[in-house]
Amino acid sequence: MTTGGETVCITGGSGFIGSWLVRLLLDRGYTVHATVQNLQDEGETRHLETLASASRLRLFQIDLLDPESIIAAVRGTAGVFHLASPCIVDRVEDPERQLLDPAVKGTLNVLQAAYDSGVRRVVLTSSISAIIPSRGWPANVVKDESCWTDLDYCRQNGIWFQIWYPTSKTLAEKAAWEFAKEHGLDVVVLNPGTVMGPIIPPNINASMLMLLRLIKGCTEQYEDFYMGSVHVNDVALAHIALFENHAASGRHLCVESIAHFGDFAAKVAELYPEYNVPSFPRDTQPGLLRAQNASKKLIDLGLQFTPMEQIIRDSVHSLKSKGYIS
Repeated sequence: MTTGGETVCITGGSGFIGSWLVRLLLDRGYTVHATVQNLQDEGETRHLETLASASRLRLFQIDLLDPESIIAAVRGTAGVFHLASPCIVDRVEDPERQLLDPAVKGTLNVLQAAYDSGVRRVVLTSSISAIIPSRGWPANVVKDESCWTDLDYCRQNGIWFQIWYPTSKTLAEKAAWEFAKEHGLDVVVLNPGTVMGPIIPPNINASMLMLLRLIKGCTEQYEDFYMGSVHVNDVALAHIALFENHAASGRHLCVESIAHFGDFAAKVAELYPEYNVPSFPRDTQPGLLRAQNASKKLIDLGLQFTPMEQIIRDSVHSLKSKGYIS
């Protein structure tokens, strides 16, 4: 097991998960190369530069489609955490340019840089969107890491978000596994659910936006791409566990439990009756079997997941403190 003292690279270091990962790695004694899209944008840099132990933090500006910019950030590191990938909750006009190319080609560029630089291990942030929707999965079997998103079903579905985002995450992860096999690169994958909790960056992320819209009365059930929530701190800790535990391998589902969006909404309504939270039928995710301890591979590595109630409390408190709700 590895613990601290090394230099690692985090792509997408200014984002919701990335900022937490930067903070926890610095706290553990790592030196961190964190990448951003624009070094001149204080919205991407200021919250990182003011972290404790930021003296061991170097920021790099990269373009996922520019291999040379990636190599500069990866060079001299022992490990890479590849988080950078677009997650857009509203309609996009050019899916290939806005989602597919940065996700798939960007992932391959990062892996190539890691391989060329002699990186020991890459931890790739995938998503449950590379696991579901999966309509061919047996109805009596709990979904696990062996389940993959059915891209044919996504293409037949008329809702754009249920086509392009799952497609981008699935294709990127599959491309990563192919690259790892062909080049002998040590890659492990994390598949987080709906990530929520305290916000470090100035901007809200897509998952917290989902909660915000729910609080304001949105009735969208996210039928084909909700599988359960997870605390952002747990997701950051899971990344570190996958890097530090040499025996970790393959995919790792990362949710507090497998639940339905209706379960989550009901708990929000129970905890915060003052908000206009809609009620949903109990089974908002047809065919999805509920399960506790679904993230067994991470639990076996020592991860203890924050309960749903605390995830919601921390998330709502953060939305209040940031001025999104009163």
